Amino acid sequence: MWRSQEEVLPKINLTSRGFPNTNLFPWEFGGGYEKFGDFSIQVPGMQMGQPVPETGPAILLDGYSGYPAYSDTYSSAGDSVYTYFNAIAGQGGEVDAEELQRCLTQSGISGTYSPFSLETCRIMIAMLDRDHTGKMGFNEFKELWAALNAWKENFMTVDQDGSGTVEHHELRQAIDLMGYRLNPKTLTTIVKRYSKNGRIFFDDYVACCVKLRALTDFFRRRDHLQQGSANFVYDDFLQGTMAI
Repeated sequence: MWRSQEEVLPKINLTSRGFPNTNLFPWEFGGGYEKFGDFSIQVPGMQMGQPVPETGPAILLDGYSGYPAYSDTYSSAGDSVYTYFNAIAGQGGEVDAEELQRCLTQSGISGTYSPFSLETCRIMIAMLDRDHTGKMGFNEFKELWAALNAWKENFMTVDQDGSGTVEHHELRQAIDLMGYRLNPKTLTTIVKRYSKNGRIFFDDYVACCVKLRALTDFFRRRDHLQQGSANFVYDDFLQGTMAI
């Protein structure tokens, strides 16, 4: 009997244990029972262990959070942001990761911090690549520009000692400012992933922010009831997460 792709491919159920409007965070692995922050993922065919009970995240009453809304109304006339972008993009009107890196470096948006790495620029493009071209147009670039400025402001706010890095407790403050609510174990996972000797530099901090936003967007589009639960076809799940 012929069966559709949806019937043949394994499906993943992603749930937040009943806490609505929570966010999506980096992986914690353990046996056949995999956890994404407070979300449990069961893959059919794998041997399942038992999740470790822990305190759930605070409920966000305003829905998925983590970054401000952006307006579609924008004028490029006399805008230095457009100047930076157009100088690199040229007539093609799009930039790839290497060109984006040059554009952001020349703009000076990183300030006194080190310029963004090529890998961070790759996931910046992936975060906003809604047309799946692997490149970034100006509308996407202006959205990125707004996000980078907000993230930079948060970074400078919580870097109270002016070291140019943030530590565990400072990252918690920054993530709280963005609207995410993490339990201590999830925050520790993020710190281990992005820190160097316990300190997180600006480039790694931005990479963390990009991934939090991109994965939250990916999950939210499939959480049709906005209750912190979604079903994925396995290939869809891999395509969405491996791109970031």
